[in-house]
Amino acid sequence: MGERIIRFLLGQGSGSRPSVVSLFLLLSLVFAASSAALAEDNDPNDPESTKRMIRQADRMFRQASYESAAKILRNIVAADPNNTTAKLRLAHIMIRQRNVVEGYEMAMPIAQANPQNSYALAVVGTALLAAGRFSQARPLFFRAIQLNKREALAWSGFGMIDFYENRIEEGLLNLKEAVFHDPDHADYIYALAQVSARAERYRDAADAYERFLDVSKETDDERRARIKGLINFLRYLGNRVSLYTSTGAEATSVPFQLVGNRPILQVRINGRSEPLNFVLDTGSGISVLSEETARRLKVNAITRGGMAKGIGGDGRFEIVYGFLRELRIGDAQVKNVPVYIRKFHARNQQIDGYLGLSVISKFLTTVDYGARPF
Repeated sequence: MGERIIRFLLGQGSGSRPSVVSLFLLLSLVFAASSAALAEDNDPNDPESTKRMIRQADRMFRQASYESAAKILRNIVAADPNNTTAKLRLAHIMIRQRNVVEGYEMAMPIAQANPQNSYALAVVGTALLAAGRFSQARPLFFRAIQLNKREALAWSGFGMIDFYENRIEEGLLNLKEAVFHDPDHADYIYALAQVSARAERYRDAADAYERFLDVSKETDDERRARIKGLINFLRYLGNRVSLYTSTGAEATSVPFQLVGNRPILQVRINGRSEPLNFVLDTGSGISVLSEETARRLKVNAITRGGMAKGIGGDGRFEIVYGFLRELRIGDAQVKNVPVYIRKFHARNQQIDGYLGLSVISKFLTTVDYGARPF
């Protein structure tokens, strides 16, 4: 029957050429048949089909296609609420998407019922890690690795705890272990890139970010542009002899102003005598220089990389990377300082920049909010 319909639509029986309408009808029939076959292949009520769907969701998750993977897994769980494999993977994705409570509540009963399931323990540990409960997450990751030394999620969790608690080298080792066991998982690669940059392993960080772009299939164009700009900057930093090298006096003290809750102190850059007003910003790793000050002092852009969104508003700005030859605070001096260059919009206070954590972490630092020495 189907063959006769196709032959009729193609006009093979009458010797006539197929019309546009006939071809459209033919394509519609073919598409309908393909959709029906796909639906049969992805039947969550069929055990073999379910396994294929979970493998497909796993591939999507590894490629950072979270929404697509979650959709498949939700269909499986809706058809079979007792499918613990699908529920654990869905819980993992929920936590990754910041639905921490929902993911925890889905994974915790499975881990309690199956205390030998290393992945279940690792998923619950990841939820606790996302909630900041490091002391509760750590033993779960440890037990998961005891049960299965190839449990990449547990290694990654250990690495991130080390990172957050400033054990950078240990964090790197654990994240490398996670990537070793699951080399194509975008989340583990991205975490390794972040921690490598924090450890000042800039070439390693650039390599990891490039690998992330290779494996993540649904990363939006804007984010890819930001990461590509960051890779270029990391390559530049990787060619420097050393960064944040402290020279000058071993100790110094400078006064600061307190405007609102913001300490503002004066610094000098690139050997110039002009004092510049910098806000002490311990919430940022890298320091920031205003676009106007950079232009005045001839601090040029090294590379650019996409757009970013400001905190507390809907404004957007271009990400521009710069580099300071030196930065002096009182009698202390730090050489080779990476910076962001940004346009500052506040006019009520002349601010030239923000002093990030990477500079002051080279020193034992005290901020006295009473007498106001830094």
